[in-house]
Amino acid sequence: MRMRGALLCGLAGTAAVLAAAVLRRRLTAVEVSGDSMLPDLRPGDWLLVRTGARAAPGDVVVARHPERPELLVVKRAHHRSGDGWWLESDNQKAAGRRDSWDFGPVPDTLVTGRVLARYWPLPVKSVL
Repeated sequence: MRMRGALLCGLAGTAAVLAAAVLRRRLTAVEVSGDSMLPDLRPGDWLLVRTGARAAPGDVVVARHPERPELLVVKRAHHRSGDGWWLESDNQKAAGRRDSWDFGPVPDTLVTGRVLARYWPLPVKSVL
């Protein structure tokens, strides 16, 4: 019973921290569309994004499209140059895929946040 109580307290604490971050507008949700991030991210996946978080090579980030700033893109941060972040799709063969191979490095000011987790749909576990 003690273990269960500790687990519930831990979950409640985590929920409180997340709620505070959302209220401070540091966390936001983004829906994936398109196949450019397959196999890890699929159309319809919902992501928890920490806005303003620094990116590091290998992170999945959300950025404003340099040619269409009203459009958000989800890409992998490959490396940073003097001109900004080189962002790439995981699936280079996806139809309609657009990334730094097409528009070049993305200025730091257009990288809006780092993806923390995919929260929807819930993972499905197979039972044998």
